[in-house]
Amino acid sequence: TMKKTSVVNLDKLLDDFSEIEKKISEINEANNLLIHQLEKSNRLLTLSQSKEESIKEECSTLQNVIKGLTQTVENQCNVKDENDRLKGTIHILEDKLKTCEEEYKDQIEKLMIEIKNKEEDHKLEISQLNCDIRKKFEVKEMEFREEREKKELEILELTRQLKIQNEEKQNEIIKLQIE
Repeated sequence: TMKKTSVVNLDKLLDDFSEIEKKISEINEANNLLIHQLEKSNRLLTLSQSKEESIKEECSTLQNVIKGLTQTVENQCNVKDENDRLKGTIHILEDKLKTCEEEYKDQIEKLMIEIKNKEEDHKLEISQLNCDIRKKFEVKEMEFREEREKKELEILELTRQLKIQNEEKQNEIIKLQIE
């Protein structure tokens, strides 16, 4: 058999080997760059994850603030409604009070008129009574005067009779003395 002899081209082999080394070196550099980029990406991912967490917390806080503000606004609306209702009630009560005051004034006015009328009636009654009393007094005074005059006349008559009797007795005594 024939032995095949291969001729190895050493130069080519060295060139190829050198090329392969170069490629490996390039690949290693590319790998290192990729590793570096991966680390950078991981750092960015971690950073963005922590940012996301803090944004989520902030969001939750803001939602709570919004809830609180909504509740506050709701409470203020309720307070406003209550205030409006109370204002309405106050207005109604003020109207009632005004009506009561007017009724009270009217009643007082009526009573004052009534009192005035009663006073007038009373004055009339008193003046009528005074007039009646004066008339009665005048009548009594007249009766008394007439009675007195009558008594005086009686006294005069009795005195005259007594005088006559006295004279008669005197005369009788004289007569008796003469005898």
